[in-house]
Amino acid sequence: MTHPSLALTGVSKSYGSVHALNDISLQASAGERLALVGHNGAGKTTLFKLLLSILRPDRGEIQVLGKSPQAARAAGSIGFLPETIAFDPAMRGIEALRFWARLKGLPGSVAEEAMEKVGLGEAKRRPVRSYSKGMRQRLGFAQAILGDPHLLLLDEPTTGLDPAFRRIFYDLIRERAEAGASVVISSHALSELEAETDRIAILGGGRLLALGSLDEIRREVRLPVMLRVVPGPCRSSDIAATVAPEASVTRRSGEAVELACEPEAKMAVIRRLAGLGEGVKDIEVLPPSLDAIYAQVTAGRAP
Repeated sequence: MTHPSLALTGVSKSYGSVHALNDISLQASAGERLALVGHNGAGKTTLFKLLLSILRPDRGEIQVLGKSPQAARAAGSIGFLPETIAFDPAMRGIEALRFWARLKGLPGSVAEEAMEKVGLGEAKRRPVRSYSKGMRQRLGFAQAILGDPHLLLLDEPTTGLDPAFRRIFYDLIRERAEAGASVVISSHALSELEAETDRIAILGGGRLLALGSLDEIRREVRLPVMLRVVPGPCRSSDIAATVAPEASVTRRSGEAVELACEPEAKMAVIRRLAGLGEGVKDIEVLPPSLDAIYAQVTAGRAP
């Protein structure tokens, strides 16, 4: 692909006096998984509506797969799973999915394949009214991947899914990305996203507050690195004295001592702890989580 799968340049959208999006510029490449995170009202839903050509920007330019959003959607190149999806409860699962396949100009056989992929093969002839919330969510995901679209937009996709299928879901997302699709996931389940996305875009108050890989954003935010140390024969006071002033004890939890230090001091602290020899049983490095980064980046931005 000669163009980014997704490109927004200086995009703004307002509803009267409310600035839903303000000068947003970002790109996503083929095969990339991009997480879109932000509090309610941060602009995520508006961004999805612009990409789906439901709304038009007040300013700026949007390109989807080298086309306008309208042309990309008309070509069946976008798959979308909304936060809340509704199917006719009287329809059987396979009937509902075949209906969506016909709307996309696809043969009915793709519905059968999608049902199997999301683990609904045995339930495909049951009426949708008998499906649990998690099963309806899986049916919605099957609808989104019909025809193997080049761009997947997923809004809170793991809502209602049990842990086992969450693992399958992310495996399917990785499979689609490896096949060249771009995937944009909007979610509040931040702990899930850490290992399942390539880059993260944090929105707040309609602005793009941070964009990059988790490691890149960690470096920008500069939150302290935490170390969990399990002492051997030495006392926690010996550990505190050994690492001072580069690190300080933040709390003691059971047998463990938790330390905090600046990112650039991490290796020096580890070397000092290693110098205690058998006095230390274990050292675990705990880099700032996405939850902690998000809280820092969006501080004061929530409505």
